[in-house]
Amino acid sequence: MSEDQPILQVKEVTKAFGGILALNRISFDVHEGDVLGIIGPNGSGKTTVVNCITGFIKMSSGKVYFRGKDISGKPPHKIADMGVTRTFQIMRPYYSLPAYKNLVIPLFSPRAKRTGGWRGGGKLGDRNTVGIDILEEIGFERDSYVPYKTASTLPTGYLKRLELARCLALKPEVILCDEVFSGLSMSEIASMVPLIERLQMDGITVVMIEHRLRELFRVANRVLVMNFGEKLIEGTPDEVMANEKVKEAYFGSEDVEEVMTHA
Repeated sequence: MSEDQPILQVKEVTKAFGGILALNRISFDVHEGDVLGIIGPNGSGKTTVVNCITGFIKMSSGKVYFRGKDISGKPPHKIADMGVTRTFQIMRPYYSLPAYKNLVIPLFSPRAKRTGGWRGGGKLGDRNTVGIDILEEIGFERDSYVPYKTASTLPTGYLKRLELARCLALKPEVILCDEVFSGLSMSEIASMVPLIERLQMDGITVVMIEHRLRELFRVANRVLVMNFGEKLIEGTPDEVMANEKVKEAYFGSEDVEEVMTHA
């Protein structure tokens, strides 16, 4: 891959559910090290784009490329094995397992073995330790009982972090986050923002679907706006929020000037 080639390319992706056009020829590039925000009103197609990129739904037409390789139509586990992972808006942990055991499973994956996502001699105990290490990195208190609590008993803030931790266990190159700030308190969001910043500093490219614009604009260097399944505009946060079409799309849902004043 050449230095100026995007790490992720979405080209003319279209998705129809029966007679309903959920995505209409969506195209955008994501460059290595970017934090790209994807915003838009409810029902604009944001999660559908992520589902198409990561193989959870089959696109009707179009292509997705990762490091120049066509990943269109590949199953989710193959795409994750290449280094493209995602979180879910509705969290999907193994609810019956302790938090750290949720990480032991991806640490057994071919990618984790291949990339050195776990260290030690390959014993189960080593992966247990690495799982707790990763949880500590994303905000679990190592010396508390929290990493050992069953996932079903964890509050939303910890479940959101657990989603990210499961991605990190695969040593990804790209993480697509579906509303990682949703359902969190202001203090939880304040502690999550530096975590996203650290992912970028660690060389991970991040794509974020988000409704919390004020917090998103603290970390995103580019923003793509969607409406009715189409790309409305793409640019810097300042460029996007100055656009009249964006103001119209968000009318009644968020005061654009207020967002930019406090971003």
